[in-house]
Amino acid sequence: MAREWFAAWFDSPYYHALYQRRDEQEARFFIDRLLQTLAIPPGARVLDLACGRGRHARYLAEKGFDVTGLDISESSIAYARQFENERLAFYQHDMRQPFRINYFDAVLNLFTSFGYFDSDAEHERALQNVYTGLKPGGLFLLDFFNAYWVRRHLVRQEDITANGIVFHIRRSIRLGRVYKHIEFKAHGHTYFFRERVRLFEQADFQAMFERVGLRLQQVFGDYNLTPFDVSTSERLILIAQKP
Repeated sequence: MAREWFAAWFDSPYYHALYQRRDEQEARFFIDRLLQTLAIPPGARVLDLACGRGRHARYLAEKGFDVTGLDISESSIAYARQFENERLAFYQHDMRQPFRINYFDAVLNLFTSFGYFDSDAEHERALQNVYTGLKPGGLFLLDFFNAYWVRRHLVRQEDITANGIVFHIRRSIRLGRVYKHIEFKAHGHTYFFRERVRLFEQADFQAMFERVGLRLQQVFGDYNLTPFDVSTSERLILIAQKP
């Protein structure tokens, strides 16, 4: 059986080469602002859902939280485990499967780490597992792109050079999803990967939240946590609570 696109691509070393330039300072700034807004007390149990190699989970642990990182990528979790300590643990896990029950004070899903599955039922199952994993009163943050903005500002072609590799990127939108086609040559071989993300909008998330039992509390439009505006915001950052 063929691996799902995200499992194969996220396990590839070339994925990390392409995205290595993501802004670490911006990410830490966002988390600091976020923690101020959510008012999560030190020592609280926090889940970094789809944690990748764990850079944000590590920062959260440094801030004094009891952090668990989950990711579907075996190679990413193997890398992250070198940083484990008494406040930080990593597990390979598919968010479509339950993990813990009534355990976490907060669950964070950062930097568009959602929308990858074939069906909306699978996305809703992942949200149901978030609900199950949260303590009553626990908070869920989902950081996604603004689909309206993506449709109107899509960069259809670009070439990115990283680690001496030229990545040829082509983007398109069809059937409610944005596709990114990635082609490059490395070590004498030509590689091709494809990313595919569902263009969920605020109303879609709100409906799914309601069906699984989460209550939407706040909506922001960027990493400065300014109010969301569908026509101008680049991000869609949702904060929901388990009653």
